[in-house]
Amino acid sequence: MSLKQKNVNEAKPVEAIPGIFRRTLAYNDASMLCHFTLKKGAEIPLHHHVPTQIGYVVSGRARFIGATEADAFEVGPGDSYLMPSNVPHGAIALEDTVFIEVFCPSRPEYQDF
Repeated sequence: MSLKQKNVNEAKPVEAIPGIFRRTLAYNDASMLCHFTLKKGAEIPLHHHVPTQIGYVVSGRARFIGATEADAFEVGPGDSYLMPSNVPHGAIALEDTVFIEVFCPSRPEYQDF
């Protein structure tokens, strides 16, 4: 096993959705750490995926949406959240926002280094 490290400023930004930039920081088959920057007004459409998603808000504010209005919630600096496997969710950036997220297991489509 070799140990690795990567600084967020070294990670390649990928804009998969307009206004939303992902930087993959570290991963193996079991888990993945990503840094997301969302521009105010950027929207992540309702979607779901197998990996569990755990997040932490570094800065900004966002509103998460779910399958129903009762599933919606807002997050701000210092907040954390968990999206269970295959549960529909999406988000809108209420202001410029930075998230740190962990996916378990790793998301192969995000393995870009």
